[in-house]
Amino acid sequence: MKNTSKLALLALLAFTTFSCSSDSDKSGEEVIGGDTGKTKYIITATTGAQGIADYLLTTDDISTGSITTTGNGIEQDGSYRYYITAQNNFFSLLYGQGNPGAVTTYNLNTEGKLVKKSNFQAETVHVFAAINKDILTIKVPRSGAASIASMYKIDAEKSLIIGEAQQDTKKLAGNGERAFFTWATQVGDKVFMPYMSIKGDGLDNFGTVNPDSTWVAVYNYPELKLEKVIKDNRTSYLGAYYTNGLYQDENGDAYGFSSAAATSNAVVTSTKPSAVVKIKKGTTEFDKTYFFNVQEKSGGYKIASSSYISKGKVLLEMYGTPGTNKGAVKLAVVDVYTQSFTWVTNAPAVISFSTVNRYNIVSQDGNSAVVGINTPEGNWIYTINGSTGVATKGIKVEGGEITAIAKLKY
Repeated sequence: MKNTSKLALLALLAFTTFSCSSDSDKSGEEVIGGDTGKTKYIITATTGAQGIADYLLTTDDISTGSITTTGNGIEQDGSYRYYITAQNNFFSLLYGQGNPGAVTTYNLNTEGKLVKKSNFQAETVHVFAAINKDILTIKVPRSGAASIASMYKIDAEKSLIIGEAQQDTKKLAGNGERAFFTWATQVGDKVFMPYMSIKGDGLDNFGTVNPDSTWVAVYNYPELKLEKVIKDNRTSYLGAYYTNGLYQDENGDAYGFSSAAATSNAVVTSTKPSAVVKIKKGTTEFDKTYFFNVQEKSGGYKIASSSYISKGKVLLEMYGTPGTNKGAVKLAVVDVYTQSFTWVTNAPAVISFSTVNRYNIVSQDGNSAVVGINTPEGNWIYTINGSTGVATKGIKVEGGEITAIAKLKY
C-alpha cells in the first residue's frame, strides 16, 4: 500500500551537496545543455541505505529493459529527497529537518549527460511549485508560537533567490486555528494556494474542528500579496500535507481534489464526500453548478492523491478501504469534464508506493501518465492511458525503489 507515513515525512525542504559517481561532472564546471531535440528520462531510486537518499539514473527509453543503481547513476546523500523540474533544469531537494541546506541544480549537457549546474543555500520548506519562470517555495509553521509562513521566489534559470514574502497563517485562517498550505498552483497570472485549517497545538497538530470546509488563498504574482480566500463547504480541504490537489486545465479552469479525510485526534471526522470542485477561468469563486462526487462514482472510495494528465483526464490514487483514508491503494482515471470514473487495469495488484502526484510525468503524446510503481515483486515504470485506464509495464528499476521520474531535453 502507499506508505502514508513516508508521505507525511515528505514535507520539509533543504538541499545538500552530492557524492558523485559515473554520471557526475568531474570538472565541477557548469555545463549548459543544448537543444538537439532529444530528451532523457531521469529516474530516482532509493536503496534505503543509511545516509543515502537516492540515485539519479538516466535513460533514453523507459518502455522496456532494466536499469540498476549498482555501479550506476549519481549517488546522493541525506535521508529523503524531493524533486522538481523548471526551465529545463532538475532541482534536487533534501529533507533537512528544519535546517537550511544547499539547493542543487542539474541539467543535461549537449551529449545528454546529467551534470551538476549549481548549488545555493535555501530554507527548509513544505511547498515548492513552478510559477512562471520561477520556483515558489513556502516554509509553513505548524505548531508553537510561530505563525508566519515564509514564501521564497527562486529564479529557475539562474538558481538564485530573487524575493520573498510572508503570511500570518493564524490571521489567514481566521477561525482560531491556523492555515497550512498543501500546495501552490499557477492559475492564470495568480497563485492559488489551497490550505488545511489545523489546530497546531503540538498534540494534534493536523487535527481540526473544521473538517468540512474548503479554502484556497489567492495571491498575485510576483508580489505575493493576498487578494482573497475562496471558500466552500461541499467537501473538505484540497490536496493533503505535502500533496498537490489543484490543477489548471488547458482551458484555464481549475479543478480541486479533496480526500475528505480531515481528522481530530487521528480519527477521520469529515462528513462530506471525497470530490472534485471547480473554479472557472477568470473567477475567484467555486463554481456552485459543478460537483464531481468521486466517492460515490467509485463505490465508496476516497482520493489519496492525484496527477493531471491532459484534457480533463486525471490519474488518481484511491485509498483501498471504502470510506476511509486507509488500505492498499488502487489506481483510477477520471474525466473531470464528463465526470466519468474508470479503475486502472493491468496495474500491479499490490502497490507498495507510487509516484502519483508530483513525481511523475506526462507521455510524449500527452494522453498518458508515466508513473513509477513499487511492488513486493519489483519496481517498474508504467504508462497509464488517460482515455482507457490501461496500464503498460515499462522499464524495470533494480537495486532501489522508485521515488520519482522526470524528463529533460538537450
